[in-house]
Amino acid sequence: MKKYSVAPNADVTGWFVKLEDVAPEEEYAAKDDAIAAATKMAQENSPSKVEILDKDHNIVEEKRY
Repeated sequence: MKKYSVAPNADVTGWFVKLEDVAPEEEYAAKDDAIAAATKMAQENSPSKVEILDKDHNIVEEKRY
């Protein structure tokens, strides 16, 4: 199962989408855009999950596809 994460950058001015906690795939200005992109990637690479993280990198939401 692939794991995608959506996490804010250091000063919370952008949001990163990462695959398996490696180098960021993309950076987005809006959290909703990052979540939508991660969801699309996860759905295309099922089975996978999306973890949405807060500024402290705690999981606040998890979705499975």
